[in-house]
This record gives sequence, structure tokens and C-alpha cells, in this order.
Amino acid sequence: MMPRAHTTDIGVADQPVRIDSLDAFVFRAPAVPPVQTSFGIMHDRPAVLVRVRDRDGAEGWGEIWCNFPTVGAEHRARLALAYGRPLVVGKSWSHPGQAWPDMHARLQVLMLQTGEAGPLHQLMAGIDTALWDLFARRAGKPLWQYLGGDGGGDAVQVYASGINPTEPEVLAAAKAREGYRAFKLKVGFGIERDVANLRRMRETLGDEATLMVDANQAWSFEEAREAGGHLLDFGLTWLEEPLRASAPPSQWQALAQALPLRLAGGENVSDMARYDDFIAVPGMSVIQPDVGKWGGVTGCIEVARRATAAGRWYCPHWLGAGIGLAASMHLKAAAGGPGYVEVDANPNPLRDLLAQPGLRVEDGYVRLGQAPGLGVTPDLEAAREFAVRVVELG
Repeated sequence: MMPRAHTTDIGVADQPVRIDSLDAFVFRAPAVPPVQTSFGIMHDRPAVLVRVRDRDGAEGWGEIWCNFPTVGAEHRARLALAYGRPLVVGKSWSHPGQAWPDMHARLQVLMLQTGEAGPLHQLMAGIDTALWDLFARRAGKPLWQYLGGDGGGDAVQVYASGINPTEPEVLAAAKAREGYRAFKLKVGFGIERDVANLRRMRETLGDEATLMVDANQAWSFEEAREAGGHLLDFGLTWLEEPLRASAPPSQWQALAQALPLRLAGGENVSDMARYDDFIAVPGMSVIQPDVGKWGGVTGCIEVARRATAAGRWYCPHWLGAGIGLAASMHLKAAAGGPGYVEVDANPNPLRDLLAQPGLRVEDGYVRLGQAPGLGVTPDLEAAREFAVRVVELG
């Protein structure tokens, strides 16, 4: 089941918008320190941006998820140029949400033929976000407002994510001084190490700080139940991806019944029916689609609406550069409801240079303002030292 294209009056152009060009840009910046997860280490920070322009010269920006495998950024950019361009260049739409089902229908056979549904979904997600940015800019509205957000305003609650298992309290304390009030620790490195890290973070940040943990699919059901039991004393707001994303809903439900913890997940789901399964699981409290991995803005706003309607928290996942982060924040502002947007705590020049002006955190919140579209634009010249030349292949 694909996300439906919204056809309300919000965001419908007076005349169809024709796309005249699509470009992709690849960047790599050193990861200092490397980003550690239970399944691998990121030694650099990649980013793939997509830019679309219409016949009037207006432009929109999107970002394609590309953290893994390490060679994935260049590959995804080539896919975007070879297959993304024919999907959109010369095409016209009256609403950005109309493009996703068109793109998906045209790439379905290629997904089956290549076995690369993930990268192809990701290039569609980046293009979809760029189209939404373009349409919102043309309308002169911030994306959160263009999507119909109004009740919660433009303030988005954020948390510092990606906190590594090596001296995590040092980075957490630094982020607290920057204005963060919520923090997520990477776990799955052995229960003794995980517990010791949580203890140091709680001692450093105090009882008032909001703490979450992310296992990155590290555990079996039995391991998750055992590990979760050791984490109960730290007042955690949620336990993220304790199981593999492919685990049946019955396992997630059984784990929720066994542990008095909110369970979070969804960043590695790539099907609306599967999101519906997640949302329906009792105890699956936090739903976390990734705007650069699947669905773009079209899919993620639909997941957000279904999740919030069911009483779940919608908390966008993001661990990349600045365009995807801005899109995640606009989605959260549009969806409203309780929850947070993830902001990587580690240094990443691509987050800042590729989304100007940068974000400012004040007492745990970011305000998006009234600038049209995503409200940010990449500074390609400033990021030139990190640019990677990608040879287009026929």
C-alpha cells in the first residue's frame, strides 16, 4: 500500500508545475570522532543532496539517506541521475504528493530486477522532499504550514542523538550547555558497558534530563528482554530498536508486555502496511520514519498522521546532513503532538554548511520561523572542500 497523494486545497498550485532539471551533489566530511553503532562504525559523514528546478527557475532541495554501506553515497547519486531524472524532468504536477505514486509505479520492476528497493526508495524520498520544498517556496509558505500545520506553531522539541559508548557523559554535558534537555545513548555493546554509561550520563545530567537509548537492532527477543530489565532503573523515555525491524509484530507486543518501557522504531520500515502494523502494536509507543530512507515528505506525513491519530508519538529519525534535518523538523511541526526530532550530537560540517542558516537550540526547542519551504539553503561553495565528483554512468 502506497501513501495517498493529498488533494486538499492546501498546497495545490494554480497551474501545474513543470520540472526542468534535477541535479545530485555528493559530499564526504571526516567523522571526528567516528560514529559507533552496534552494527558498524561510520568513519566519515556522507551526504547526497538533490536539487530540482522548475521552468521558472524556482528550486527545491532534498536529501537521500546514504550512511551505509560506506560506498553508498556515490551509488545513490548515480541512481538519482540515471533513474531520478527521467522520473521528474519534463513532468508536471499540481501538487507535490502526486509525484510519489508516479515514481513508485515506474520503478517497481527495476526494484525487483535489481534487488535494490532500498536505494531506489531513498532516491525517491530525496526527490519527493525537493518537490515539497519547491512547491512550498513557490507558495511563499514554510513547509510546516504548507503541510497544514497550525495548532502547535513552529516550535519543535529536539534531542541530542548519536551519543557514542565512549565517554558519553562528556558529549552529553556539552550538548546540555548548548541548550539540549533530552539525550539518546547508543547501547548494544554489552550490558555492563551499557549500564555503566547510563549511570554516568544520569549522574552528569541529573534526574531532570530526558534519556533514551538506541540498540540499533542489536538483540534477539530474549536478549532484548534481559537487557531491557537492566535498564529500568534509569527513567528512560524510550528503548529504540531493541529488535530487528523485520521482527513480527507479535514479538514487539510480547516485549512491550514484558518491559514497562516505551518501545520506539520505524526508521528501517519501508512500507505503509508495515507502519500500520507498528502503529497497531500495543506498547509500540514511538513511531520513527526517516524522511530520506522511505516516503519522503509524502510518506512520512501520512505515517505521522496515522500515528498521532492512534495516540502514538511521531518522532522523526534523522542522522545525516542539514536538508533532511530541516525536513524532519517541518514534518514534526506540521504533525504536532508530543515527541521530539532527532539531532545528531556529533560534529558534522555538512549539517551546518548544507542548510543555512543553521538551527539554534533554546531550552530544548528549535523554532522554524516563517521562511518559505524548508527555510534553509545549501552553501555549496562553503562545502566545496567536502564535495565528491561523481561520474555519471550511462
